[in-house]
Amino acid sequence: MWRSLLLKSTACLRQVASTRCPYQRHFSSFYLRFPVQSFCNRHADSPYILKARGADFFLTHNGLRTYKKDTNSIVEFPKSPITVTEIKQYLRSKDIPFHDGYSCLHIPSVFINPSSRSNSFSLFIDKTTGQFLCKDTLAEGSWEDLQDCLEVMQKEGRDSISPNVLLMDPESVEEEDKKSEFREVQGIWTSSVFFADLPDDEAQLIKMMFQITKISDATLKKFGVKVFKPTKSLVFPWFGGPDSSLKGIKLLSAQRTDNDKVTYNEATFPKFSSYYSLFGLSLISRKDSEVVLTGHELDCLAVSQATGLPSVALPRGVSCLPPILLPYLEQFKRVTLWLGGDIRSWEASKIFSRKLAVKRCSLVRPGEFQPQPMEALIQDKNLGRIIKGSIPASHKSIVSFKQLREDVFGELVNTDQVAGVKWARFPELNRILKGHRKGELTVFTGPTGSGKTTFISELALDLCMQGVNTLWGSFEINNVRLAKIMLTQFAMQKLEDNLEKYDFWADKFEELPLYFMTFHGQQNIKTVLDTMQHAVYLYDINHVIIDNLQFMMGQENLSVDKFAVQDHIIGVFRKFATNSSCHVTLIIHPRKEEDDRELQTASIFGSAKASQEADNVLILQEKKLVTCPGRRSLQVTKNRFDGDVGIFPLDFIKASLTFSTPIRGKLKLKKAPGKSESGEEVQVKPAAAKKGEAKEGKAEKVTKTAKTQQTVKNPANEKETIQK
Repeated sequence: MWRSLLLKSTACLRQVASTRCPYQRHFSSFYLRFPVQSFCNRHADSPYILKARGADFFLTHNGLRTYKKDTNSIVEFPKSPITVTEIKQYLRSKDIPFHDGYSCLHIPSVFINPSSRSNSFSLFIDKTTGQFLCKDTLAEGSWEDLQDCLEVMQKEGRDSISPNVLLMDPESVEEEDKKSEFREVQGIWTSSVFFADLPDDEAQLIKMMFQITKISDATLKKFGVKVFKPTKSLVFPWFGGPDSSLKGIKLLSAQRTDNDKVTYNEATFPKFSSYYSLFGLSLISRKDSEVVLTGHELDCLAVSQATGLPSVALPRGVSCLPPILLPYLEQFKRVTLWLGGDIRSWEASKIFSRKLAVKRCSLVRPGEFQPQPMEALIQDKNLGRIIKGSIPASHKSIVSFKQLREDVFGELVNTDQVAGVKWARFPELNRILKGHRKGELTVFTGPTGSGKTTFISELALDLCMQGVNTLWGSFEINNVRLAKIMLTQFAMQKLEDNLEKYDFWADKFEELPLYFMTFHGQQNIKTVLDTMQHAVYLYDINHVIIDNLQFMMGQENLSVDKFAVQDHIIGVFRKFATNSSCHVTLIIHPRKEEDDRELQTASIFGSAKASQEADNVLILQEKKLVTCPGRRSLQVTKNRFDGDVGIFPLDFIKASLTFSTPIRGKLKLKKAPGKSESGEEVQVKPAAAKKGEAKEGKAEKVTKTAKTQQTVKNPANEKETIQK
């Protein structure tokens, strides 16, 4: 039975599983790792081996996947960015007709002979980036690639050109990897069966496992959903191309945790960064003018079965809408975004509607009576009525509280979600800042050599591991060194001494939504800003880190006052954060202060504009001591969200380059002469540790007496002690 296949996990990944997993708010944890050894022993006769890869798993046909460098993690703005006006002018100069669509320009495909074109306008050019896609041949490339093709056609007097000119060398490693992945796809697909072909009791148990008992076998077969029996996983197909052939698959597996709850996990073939599909797209006809865009395949099934409306699902849920998918949504005059039932889904809906053209988009607002589609189907709600009640993505103006009423109510009901993404490694920061929120500007400073870059890299890594798409702009240290720091923090061990584990951790680290700018040294603010906007559009970046402000001031006009230049740059970042709904963390060096003085908000270099424009101001304090390394602490001096400020100590672990928050009130004091050699640890209040040495003995005496009478009362601290 299926319960025997829900194997218990041996360890938890430090990476949260994708938010694409269904029913996220019904389960307390999505940390999971499939027990590889147990599975292999149990299914030794299977030709497929299950191997760990990041938060997912992947199947390989009795072999290992070869490593291939993924260049998508490098964000480099095009040297000559193109505008839609320039694209139109070029097309007119070549006498190429075009239609002006919602997010793309449509032109006749140059890769199809005019006599055999079924659709005269099947090549789509992205208005923002110039990237193109031919839906008939699946040929894609940059604007420069398309220009080259058109120039060759004109020079040689052709009406069309073969799409093979854009393909890589058929004998290259990448092409071999693609062929190997496709063989895996075919193998899994042919080994899978439809629900209708399973025994009734087995099919019903699998449906119960994935909570899809209300989805009929007819709907599952209509969308091509199968079951991969060796792992009892659902198989969602990706059909593409003019012949709607199989291009890839997504596997959804279930697992029971130690506390008797079920968690879900996904794996995609081909690999995650190359999986561009809209589940359900093959069922859309050219006459359809309306579509419901969902965040998960199961939600797509629910909408289709309950309403009969055309529906598709995004491949990466609410985390990203790849621009390469926009051409497939061009035909629809109305797009309803129903991505989920939480605040994060609501924010993603508003961001995605900008790419799709807000005028044609309507959004389903999350709420108690409007959960995500599958939940609504389970609760016997009227899905058609919910879709009809969706609100326009844009309105002319907000003239009264009536139009804001539901938004305010949503924030009151979901206060924890509104506060933002919580840090897993810094619980004390959650207590003060409440979370990481989009659209805010954080200013971070600290003494020279105190570890600002190391700390902020772990802070950003913590969020990135929870699905926050992150862009690093490191102008002070190069990307290789920065990536080495973050990989060490990710693995939480010194990889120099464990080189045999490098590939394992590198494979997992590669799956993170983490990108790096290619700049190093002094840069012009306009170039940096263009790159940030480019990355937000392509990868739906939620968090940008700039290290640091001073490296962008050297390229500005030297005749202008440096403080005026800094104010201008800060104003630009403030505007970008607000308009792009993206959090910007800006590292600024402090003024020169005395070594024995703590930094303050006024210590930030420049005028007061930095602290005025910032939503959050964080200071890495370092108290230099003569007898031992300096003690570090993080101080929050500004918090615009709710006004809470405070300070908490940090411990630096050199082997893993990580900062951990020590248990409050626990501090090692020097042994007094003549005392026991046991090296006893005593508890003191944080305030007592800051007082002079004259009061240190008194604090030690009081706390030793109190130690036998009471324990730590803070539940968070008790929990942390247990975990350690």
